[in-house]
Amino acid sequence: MRRISDFDRRLFARVADSRLRGAHPLLPRLSRAADHGRLWFGTAGVLATVGGRTARRAALRGIGSLAAASLVSNVVVKWTVERKRPVRDTVPLVRQLRRQPWTSSFPSGHSASAAAFATGVALESSRYGLMVAPLAAAVAVSRVYVGVHYPSDVLAGIALGVGAAALTCRYWPPRPEAPAQARPRISAPALPKGEGLVVLVNQRAGVATPGGFTVAEQLQVLLPAAEILECGPDDDFLDLLRQAARRAADRAGALGICGGDGSVNAAATIAAERGLPLAVFPGGTLDHFALDLGVPAFEDTAHAVTEGDAVAVDLGRATPLAGGGETSQFVNTFSIGFYPELVRIRESMEGRLGKWPAAAVALTRVLRTARPMEVEVNGRQRRLWMLFAGNGIYSPEGFAPTYRQQLDDGLLDVRAIDGEERLARTRLLISALTGTLGRSHVYTTRRMRQLRLSGLHAVDSRAYDGEVAADPAEELLIDKWPGALTVYRPAEPQNELLQRARTAAAKAPHWWRSLLRK
Repeated sequence: MRRISDFDRRLFARVADSRLRGAHPLLPRLSRAADHGRLWFGTAGVLATVGGRTARRAALRGIGSLAAASLVSNVVVKWTVERKRPVRDTVPLVRQLRRQPWTSSFPSGHSASAAAFATGVALESSRYGLMVAPLAAAVAVSRVYVGVHYPSDVLAGIALGVGAAALTCRYWPPRPEAPAQARPRISAPALPKGEGLVVLVNQRAGVATPGGFTVAEQLQVLLPAAEILECGPDDDFLDLLRQAARRAADRAGALGICGGDGSVNAAATIAAERGLPLAVFPGGTLDHFALDLGVPAFEDTAHAVTEGDAVAVDLGRATPLAGGGETSQFVNTFSIGFYPELVRIRESMEGRLGKWPAAAVALTRVLRTARPMEVEVNGRQRRLWMLFAGNGIYSPEGFAPTYRQQLDDGLLDVRAIDGEERLARTRLLISALTGTLGRSHVYTTRRMRQLRLSGLHAVDSRAYDGEVAADPAEELLIDKWPGALTVYRPAEPQNELLQRARTAAAKAPHWWRSLLRK
């Protein structure tokens, strides 16, 4: 240890004596800018504002990683390992900070935060990670350059930051940049400029309108020949959707939908039944299906529509075997148990609190008051808190399902939370908080081609793609409708510069958009 300490001090002295060309005043300013994470919060804000959905996810993971690294380094490690700061006599006065830190030198909290933010961003997007990495490296080097840390402090901080970012993957797995696999389908018509496409925009789904322009205006710029219908708060969504499908069939074209997963579910059901190709324009909060499909932006879908690039994907379905009712389809998930109740409570409060605070309150209330349900699964009586069936195999297997790698595998991803185990609710909560849900005895996963549920008379509601529906059926068969839906998706990932150009066009002034239509 003494040799390492001596080497550390010699290396620090060498940096203090060095005269790095161009380093002053850049490195001292960077070091000050990173105080209290201000630099990284600003960088996250730029990513979220300028970039797309991937950039927002990267910014969010970066901030989450930074918070974890800062907590561990500044609250735990610094007060456990007390190390004096370097003697600054050999550091030129012009490089020293005006306010010298007084806490333990080990580890470097600035380096931990910088490494955590850069690694968190890179986990979501290697491109954005490469952009942030040089800035993070400069901040780490600056802490030695201004004389407040030894090199080993910085290295330890970097290791801690990378570890904190990696730990976030246990709770929030990164989404792959490549879309899910699906069998190619060449029968979808190419619709130049959107000719024959009828798109219904669900304004109740929380569709974003960047730049102050409506979604209809943005879609009209990308697909000037398409017919755009808008569903307002007081309109009958299903009636308008059926009208859009009839118009698309009359024009031998395709049906389009802009909204969240619930809107996509309704459109997919009608499109599959009528044999119409579907164009999905992501416009909800999470857009699970659009992201798995590989159409994270309007430009991706518009390109696929004009080129006629499409794939065939499976639909999940729940068919009543007793008790009446109609078959219901789902593009993502089906569930019974406490999740439908959670959605119902959240929707009742989100007008006052906002969606995510309402979801947190609803989760707390459901975990406190929910009771297990008695249901028969494939002929076996079970006592469950929740049963989930995914349209395709979700990843990761052990924790909350996040994404799929294939959309036409013919399989159901069945997951259940057992209500028979002693202290099941408490054990479930502890497992979720510690990231060990996949190894918990109360959590089971299976891959099946079909699932039979009986004894549902006491289960008054089910959730299809996050939308709660009352269902009188006492017995259900959950299975797949293989290759039922033809949906547009680019054959190759679009060039990002082209996407940015199209986005800029959609945000152009009105007179310029008029010229673009011509």
